[in-house]
Amino acid sequence: MTEELDRSLREAGLRVTRPRVAVLDAVRANQHADASEILRAVRAQLPAVSHQAVYDCLSALTASGLLRKIEPAGSPARYEWRRGDNHHHLVCRSCGVIADVDCSVGHAPCLTANDDHGFVIDEAEVIYWGMCPACTTAGSTLTKSGITND
Repeated sequence: MTEELDRSLREAGLRVTRPRVAVLDAVRANQHADASEILRAVRAQLPAVSHQAVYDCLSALTASGLLRKIEPAGSPARYEWRRGDNHHHLVCRSCGVIADVDCSVGHAPCLTANDDHGFVIDEAEVIYWGMCPACTTAGSTLTKSGITND
C-alpha cells in the first residue's frame, strides 16, 4: 500500500513525506474522520508528528485532489479517501455518523439547477440529514419505556 500512496503523491506533484503517507493511510482507514481523529491515527505511526504538520498535510492533500473534504453543518471538517465520483452523504442528527450515498441520477453533477446563472456546473454536494438505524432503534426503545430524548 505504501508504494501506491507514494505513487499517488508523485502523480499529484507532491513530495513523498512520511507525514503525508501517514495522513493518506489514516484517512483511507478512517473514512469521514475529522482532523483530531486523523492526528491520533497518524501519531500511532509517527509519534512525534505535530498537529500543524497534519493540518498542513490535510490542506495539501485536499488541494491536490487526493482527499475530499466535507463540512456538514455543526460538525468539524471531515476527510475521505473516496473522491472524484460526486457522491453524497447521509449524516445522523444524533450521533454524527456519516455514510456515503451514490448519485441518484446519472453522472456528475447528478442534479440540475433550475437556474445555473451561466455557471458550468460540474459537481453537486448534497447532505441528507436524519437518524441512523442505531439511534433510531435506541430512540424508539427509550420512548417505549417512557423515557424521552428531551
